[in-house]
Amino acid sequence: MEIKEWWPKLSESAREWLIANNGDVVAGAVLNEIASAGGVVESGAWWIGESGPEGVYLSERATDWIEKTANREH
Repeated sequence: MEIKEWWPKLSESAREWLIANNGDVVAGAVLNEIASAGGVVESGAWWIGESGPEGVYLSERATDWIEKTANREH
């Protein structure tokens, strides 16, 4: 599922967290919420960039989309 499909299903606090922390490791609670909203939370999902010992990062494509969305919302 594309980010534009699950983004509106996230709570306002999760969306605000992703906007504020765009490019950082995605918090576990936010990952759980993304999964509940229909987003695929596993390596190979287009919105996941690097995964490492620290956790899951958003892909460049996803961070660009979030930045554009944040600019429209704020």
